[in-house]
Amino acid sequence: MTSGFGGQERSDSGNGFGGQERSDPGGQERSDPGKEWSPTRLGNLSGKRIIVTGATNGVGLGTTRALVNAGAHVILAVRNTELGAQRAAELGGQERSDSGNGFGGQERSDPGNRLGGTTSVLRLDLADQGSVRAFPALLDEVCDGVDVLINNDGALTQVRTDTVDGFEMTIATNFLGPFALTNLIFDRVRSQIINVGSNAHKSATLRLDDMHLRRNKWNVMGAYARSKLATMLWGLELDRRLRAAKSPVVSQLVDPGWVASNISQVSDKPLMSFAHRVVQTAANLLANDVDAGAGPTLYCVSEPIPPGSYVGCSGVRGLRGGPVLIGRSAVACDYDLAARLWEFAERETGTTLPVLG
Repeated sequence: MTSGFGGQERSDSGNGFGGQERSDPGGQERSDPGKEWSPTRLGNLSGKRIIVTGATNGVGLGTTRALVNAGAHVILAVRNTELGAQRAAELGGQERSDSGNGFGGQERSDPGNRLGGTTSVLRLDLADQGSVRAFPALLDEVCDGVDVLINNDGALTQVRTDTVDGFEMTIATNFLGPFALTNLIFDRVRSQIINVGSNAHKSATLRLDDMHLRRNKWNVMGAYARSKLATMLWGLELDRRLRAAKSPVVSQLVDPGWVASNISQVSDKPLMSFAHRVVQTAANLLANDVDAGAGPTLYCVSEPIPPGSYVGCSGVRGLRGGPVLIGRSAVACDYDLAARLWEFAERETGTTLPVLG
């Protein structure tokens, strides 16, 4: 058993599924005290160092805000470092100076920052394997390791686009980038890896012979759902490998539900902008805000849930509500498919997890 940040112990029933039942595609949500959960459950995270990717907007910003307010030092791993610095200033965290204390940046403080958390901002473009490979050296300049890695990635694109590495953009940003990042900095992670998946995975079909959709039809939501099924299967195999190696690091998967964020803004063209406004209007009325959307991720940090758990939202169809343990699709429980996907990702990125299993 490993200890959670709130002083509670994490347990494992030894059933190979992290102590929770994996459901079929029509699986029901499970009763869970997370319905009364709030960010106060994070307690005092002073002294904890946490990486959040995609921290400038949406769920990533909500996650970062809560962690800083709980006293953690949060490393915003972002593509746009100017926006990252702006967000760090808005959050009120102190960006500590490089004066022998292990952090980089300028000091900032704000009375509204409840426990005086701190921030660093580092450049990371998950769609560019070169940027991912450069990140470990940047991280080493500001700290000697982190407690938690939160892979918070959920990009959409208007049209099919190839990255500089020749990868389809959505799978590159939402899966291959985080996969490589995790492998490259794994030795620097002390406690926990949290991967942001999505219940959109339940509608996806994975074609291992055409992961970049060079032959099969591409569409925005189909590519997104495929990338999230890949994330779910990666999380399954990551958990298996960590258990097999008896690693002190645990991993979980989360679904933030439907969140009122800018993820649907994939283009400034009139039609796409209109569609985004329609989605945004509905989301503002019916969906979680970004802080509530961060709840499942933060729940993994604060609660003694089993390794390998999948945490989502308590509402109808998991679209909104407080964090609870939920089921995943039958395909997302396929260990053979997960192992083959892992091999594909290793080949594409040229990275491997430094853990036997």
